Amino acid sequence: MTEIEILVNQTSNAYEWVNKLLAEIPLNKWEIVPDVIESNVNWQVGHLIVSHYFHSVMVIKGHQMDILQTIPMREYSDLFTASAPKSALGKTSSETLLVNLKMMQQKSIDILRSVSISELNSSLEPTPTPHPIAKTKFEAIDWNIKHTMYHCGQIGILSRVVGKRFDFGLRVAE
Repeated sequence: MTEIEILVNQTSNAYEWVNKLLAEIPLNKWEIVPDVIESNVNWQVGHLIVSHYFHSVMVIKGHQMDILQTIPMREYSDLFTASAPKSALGKTSSETLLVNLKMMQQKSIDILRSVSISELNSSLEPTPTPHPIAKTKFEAIDWNIKHTMYHCGQIGILSRVVGKRFDFGLRVAE
């Protein structure tokens, strides 16, 4: 398995975990902001859309017009990066965010599959905002995987607070 195949596989796995967790939370609970975490599922999903675009698309291959014409990235960036989750309430439907997340995940995977091994150690594509972690394309892709899993943890906590604990299929022996 090549480095690219490993990164694509790890990215796909991280996205699958996000989607499994989200599938267990009813859409009508996505805007609940529990005091204990001061976030909500809508904000988490919007944040992942923006971060997937930045970490695994834009700094890897540059802006993608098909995404920019479909997903309001500038609006999402304003709502789901530095802004507090409460300020994004009622601004975007949960259904729309879920569709846009899956579209972004697919675009991200497509971009990653197009990267050559020789590109992994090359510098990031220039952006107005410097990448907070990465200097190379490999580092950005690696960070996207880690960052996605950090947010899986937050989504898991939200799931537990607004509904029920995620069932990992583990059974305690009686």
